Amino acid sequence: MKLILKWLLLSAALLLVSQWDSGIEVKNFGAAMLAALVLGLLNAVVRPLLVILTLPVTLLTLGLFLFVINAITFQMASGLLEGFHVDSFWDALLGSVLYSLWGIVIDIALERLMPPRRTDA
Repeated sequence: MKLILKWLLLSAALLLVSQWDSGIEVKNFGAAMLAALVLGLLNAVVRPLLVILTLPVTLLTLGLFLFVINAITFQMASGLLEGFHVDSFWDALLGSVLYSLWGIVIDIALERLMPPRRTDA
């Protein structure tokens, strides 16, 4: 239940991000749901590989290159989907930062509203 609620809230956050950044276009809520799903999959599968492959650059920039990796995954999702479009790298960078901030807010809110159940043995 918590996972579905988080998915719906992240989809709404993606719609909000598209309203704030004119370079990001999300056609409708269904496209936002699919984009949120694809972004989650890319962050789970592709992003760790990119982090490992670019580790020297990330260390050299004191972690700032992770913003570039986030923007790349944001643009990858845009390239894979029909109803989600990002115009440029800079729009992807801003969009990924805003989307990540909303993700943090959603995670904190869900933890407070739906704390994990304790299983005592």
